[in-house]
Amino acid sequence: MTTTRRLFCAGIASVGLLAAITPAAATEAITVVDMAGREVKLPALPKRIVLLEAGDILTMSLLHPDPASLVIGWAAVDRIDSDLMRNRLLNGHSVATVGKLSPDTLSLEGLIALQPDLIVTTAFMTPDEGDASLIARLKQVGIPVVFSDASSNVSAGQTPPDPLTKLKASMTMWGTLLGASEKAKAFVSFFEHQLADIKTRLAGATPVTTYLEVQSTLDDCCWAAGTRNWGELLALAGGKPLPGVKAPWFEKLSLEYVLATPQDAYIASGGGWSVGSRPEIGPGIDPERGRQGLQKLVDGRAGFKELESVRNKRVYGVWTGLISNLPLNILFVAVAAKWLHPDRCTDLDPAAILATINREFAAFPIDGPLWIAI
Repeated sequence: MTTTRRLFCAGIASVGLLAAITPAAATEAITVVDMAGREVKLPALPKRIVLLEAGDILTMSLLHPDPASLVIGWAAVDRIDSDLMRNRLLNGHSVATVGKLSPDTLSLEGLIALQPDLIVTTAFMTPDEGDASLIARLKQVGIPVVFSDASSNVSAGQTPPDPLTKLKASMTMWGTLLGASEKAKAFVSFFEHQLADIKTRLAGATPVTTYLEVQSTLDDCCWAAGTRNWGELLALAGGKPLPGVKAPWFEKLSLEYVLATPQDAYIASGGGWSVGSRPEIGPGIDPERGRQGLQKLVDGRAGFKELESVRNKRVYGVWTGLISNLPLNILFVAVAAKWLHPDRCTDLDPAAILATINREFAAFPIDGPLWIAI
């Protein structure tokens, strides 16, 4: 099965971000440190890549002019969560679908048949199962593997890397793999500059209690963001989760608890798939449809109209891609900071940050709306 294009708080100053890709010689060996901390040696820049997390192609597109020209297979395509972005990133190329959203859908034989020179995976898609793991079997047949995310392997006793550290490691890895290290450094500098500006604005601010929801569907409440990933970004934006949230990734809260717990703001999540059951928020989607989806959540969940956040009209929604794509995390932090601390962020312009990403880095434009409010 193949996926094709048809199927599917200050003004921003330029800091010399437009860096050209300067690939290494095609036959020059490279060494990369992946997101699991593994050092992986490759005989040359990869030209036949399989992505076991298809969303990685968006990160690639910030460093390479046509990333799909290097991608021969991918899995978890739905997690791109935007038909528009999927089609743009494909850019007319055909990419074989090698799996769906879970590890059990992957086939060793199917991966080998594509003859990749690199497989990029995540700890979620290739869990550690010792000698029986997919990683071990790929090693036996000589196919190199790098991890673009290993966060699900961080145990409860370990301190996970902060968002900026993760961003730096990710862009360094991809910059090496794509022969675009200078452009990767430029993006890290841009991200760091924007984050520092937000931190300065919020210094000393009292965190705003926020119900941040990782899965906002009408019939299945209430999946709150955990303390890691989404929660870390919320903290950078000057927010804090409901006090009942203790789990690292997500916490299933009862509707009764949510209704009984004071909260200043509610941030839902939405995307381009499963339309009708969650807010439609994402690249190229009419923002009015997203607002209608948010209103449907508020109207359809028993008691939600009485929430303090709803009564004070502090109801917001974001595209899931702002969380799942590390380079776009800065957009979530910026827009959430503006929502939660409007007095400190009057001239913070998340749209201008997105415009700079599109102008200076993106091979294909990342269109709004990526966030909405009612």
